[in-house]
Amino acid sequence: MPINILMPALSPTMEKGNLAKWLKKEGDKVKSGDVIAEIETDKATMEVEAADEGTLAKIIVPEGTQDVPVNDVIAVLAADGEDVKAAGAGAGKAEAPKPTASSFETPAARAPQDEGSAGGKTETPTKPTTNPAPRPEEGAPAPVSKGEATHNGARVFASPLARRLAKDAGIDIARVTGTGPHGRVIARDVEQAKSGGGLKAPAAAPAAGPAIAPAMSDQQIRALYPEGSYEVVPHDGMRRTIAQRLTQSTQTIPHFYLTIDCNLDRLLAAREDINAAAPKDKDGKPAYKLSVNDFIIKAMAIALQRVPDANVSWTEGGMLKHRHSDIGVAVAMPGGLITPIIRSAETQSLSSISAQMKDFAARARARKLKPEEYQGGTTAVSNLGMFGIKDFTAVINPPHATILAVGTGEQCPIVKDGKIEIATMMSVTLSCDHRAVDGALGAELIGAFKTLIENPVMMMV
Repeated sequence: MPINILMPALSPTMEKGNLAKWLKKEGDKVKSGDVIAEIETDKATMEVEAADEGTLAKIIVPEGTQDVPVNDVIAVLAADGEDVKAAGAGAGKAEAPKPTASSFETPAARAPQDEGSAGGKTETPTKPTTNPAPRPEEGAPAPVSKGEATHNGARVFASPLARRLAKDAGIDIARVTGTGPHGRVIARDVEQAKSGGGLKAPAAAPAAGPAIAPAMSDQQIRALYPEGSYEVVPHDGMRRTIAQRLTQSTQTIPHFYLTIDCNLDRLLAAREDINAAAPKDKDGKPAYKLSVNDFIIKAMAIALQRVPDANVSWTEGGMLKHRHSDIGVAVAMPGGLITPIIRSAETQSLSSISAQMKDFAARARARKLKPEEYQGGTTAVSNLGMFGIKDFTAVINPPHATILAVGTGEQCPIVKDGKIEIATMMSVTLSCDHRAVDGALGAELIGAFKTLIENPVMMMV
C-alpha cells in the first residue's frame, strides 16, 4: 500500500511550513534515514528524513511552495515490490496516518524535550490506518475542513486560492461576501473586494462597557497614503511569529522594569588580559577572543544560581523552578531575530560560551539552527550596546520570567569616595514577569548580576 509522506511539525507551535527543496526526485529509491526534503519554518531550515524504504512515486507539493499546512500529504512512497506507477496514479488517495504519528522522522523529533516539558519520549511512527473515517451523524455539525476558517465561532467557507489571494491583499476573508456554491468565497469575490465591492461591514462592538476603537484594517491604513507612494512587502513566517509572540507577551504578562548601572573597568581589564594570554594556533590566530557579551551571559547565569527563586517559569498549575541557567541570547538575522540558548551556562567557561555564541550566530543567520537549540531556556539577554543604545526595555519571551536589556558601555564621570572620577559605565534593565518575580526578588537578581560584572574574578571561581 502506498505510504503518504506528510508535512512534519518541526516545533510544538508550527502550523505551516515552506517546502524549500526536494533532495530526491520521482523514481528515486529511498532508504530509511535518507534526507528527502528541506522544510523552512519561521526560524530555521530543517531536513526531513524518510522513515520507510521504497521508491518516491509521486511528489504532490512542489519545492518552493509556501504555507503548506502540517500533516498535509506532500509526497507518496511506493513500498518495496509495489507498482510505482500505480502508487503515483493514486497519490494522495491513501489514508494518511493519524496526526499523533507520522511516516517521517526529523532530527527535532528524535531530540529530547526541553526540561520542564511534559513527558520525555517521542512517539514512534505507525503504519497508515486503513479504517475509513466514521461518517458524521445526520443533523450533527460537520467538522471544519480545509479551506474553511472560523470567525466569532461561525465557519467561513473559502477556497484555498481565495484564502491566499485575500491574505496577499491584506483582506479579512470573513468580510468577503461569497458567491460560490453554498455561499463559498471564491477567487473572483476576493478580486471584487480589492476594489471595495462585496465587503461586509465589520462586526459591531458590544453596546455595554466603554467604547474601544477597533484596530484599523489594512485597507484603511493604505487609504491614508497616496497610491503608488509605497510598496507592500508580504510578511514572512518569521515576522508573523514574532508579532504573535510579542503580542501574546505584552497582553498576558504583567511586565515591570528595573534599571541599574554597572562599572565595567575591571571587566574590560580582565578581558584584555585573558585575550592577550589566549594560546595561538599554528597560523598564529588566538584560540578564543572573549567579548563583553560573553561575560554578561556568564554573569546572568551565575546570578540566577545565587537567586534561584528568580530562575523560574510561570504556569497556571505551578511554578517551574529550573535547576540550570539556560540563557537565550538574541541574535539579529534577516527578517527578525532568534534566541539560541547556552545550556547550563553557569557550568561553562567563558571561552566555551564564546565559541558557542560564534557558532550559533553564524548558523542563525543561515537559518540552520535546530529547534532544540532555540526553544526553552530560563531567561534571555538582549544586547544593543554595539549599536550605541544607552538603555532600553525588552519584551519577555514566554515561557521566560525575565529578560535583560543591555546598553552600551561609555565613559562618564562618577563620584567615588567624595571625588569625581571617569569610569566606563553600562546601563542594564531587567524586565520581570510580576506573576513569577516580584520587585524585591527582581532587585536581588539584578544586584547579583551587578556584583559579578563589577568583580569578574568571581566568575572564575
